[in-house]
Amino acid sequence: MKRLAAGKRVLFFAIALMAAATLAAGPASAQQAPIKWKAQTLWNAQETPQKTFEDFCKRVKVLTNGRLEIEPYPAGAIVPTNETLTALQSNVLQAIHVWPGYASGRNPAFAALCDFIFAYESPWELDVFMHYKGGLELLRELYKPFGAYTVGVMVWGLESWPSKKPIRNMEDFKGLKIREPQGMESEFMAKAGASVVVLPGTEIFSALDKGVVDATNWATASINDKTGFHQVAPYFTYPGFHSMPVGDFTVRQQEWDKLPADIKQILTTACREWAWDTIERVAIEDAKLVSEAKSKGYTPIAWTPEERAKARKIAMEIWQGWKGKNEQTKRAIEMQEAWLRELGRIQ
Repeated sequence: MKRLAAGKRVLFFAIALMAAATLAAGPASAQQAPIKWKAQTLWNAQETPQKTFEDFCKRVKVLTNGRLEIEPYPAGAIVPTNETLTALQSNVLQAIHVWPGYASGRNPAFAALCDFIFAYESPWELDVFMHYKGGLELLRELYKPFGAYTVGVMVWGLESWPSKKPIRNMEDFKGLKIREPQGMESEFMAKAGASVVVLPGTEIFSALDKGVVDATNWATASINDKTGFHQVAPYFTYPGFHSMPVGDFTVRQQEWDKLPADIKQILTTACREWAWDTIERVAIEDAKLVSEAKSKGYTPIAWTPEERAKARKIAMEIWQGWKGKNEQTKRAIEMQEAWLRELGRIQ
């Protein structure tokens, strides 16, 4: 009987301990409710970089075991693209994936750092600069006054000019109406004799279709095709050479600071995978488009090395002029010039 009573006491204590553990786990489980962020991009829903960003958000949810959920929204879904940084500051958005140069009106260094025109010839060159030559650190410095932190960066490839008439050389820019964002390339086009029209990406197709512009700067050949630009502008430059912008994944500093260390590391690592996933998928689609161009009635145009050299000469003059804008812009340019010298691209 004593053994039976002792056994009952052991069972009682075991049940009591389990109950205590369950009660203790209750508040912890409540604290582990998923963190939910809204993130808006610069891309339309059908564009490949939008798809790769959505895949990135799905991977983050899996890798964090559901602790962080990022809801991706395409361009303009919550706020106009040019207002994404303001929305981040006011906590309307907790994350953004845009071209940082949209904030060049607040600091021209954003544009100099994130679209150094006529500089790079391969995505790996720009990726190295951002991750091993100080580019990412400088971008974080630029965003800091706005209460924002750049977790990681990516590129989508060398861009193309879709146009309604051939652009084969520098002469063909004279009198051309072309859509451009803020930044160095707008100045380049003005020097080349083109008429620059500044429009958000969501208005480009209509502008091309209605003849408001003859050509545009937007993205790579295949991305432009997915947006329908080649239906009304069947000529396009390929291989690209004039522009390879940086895209960011930037979050509110306050939201970043709340994250546990492991989720911060997961986001940082996931950004690197997202970057190369985008580069490779877009490159595959670019090559496919070029192989099918003739059958679709499109005409890819390759510039000669001599014409590229003429363009780069004008671009380098613009680089020098931009150094006077502020200290950070000068630093962004000189850091990239140093890397281009190591590559043997400039003297």
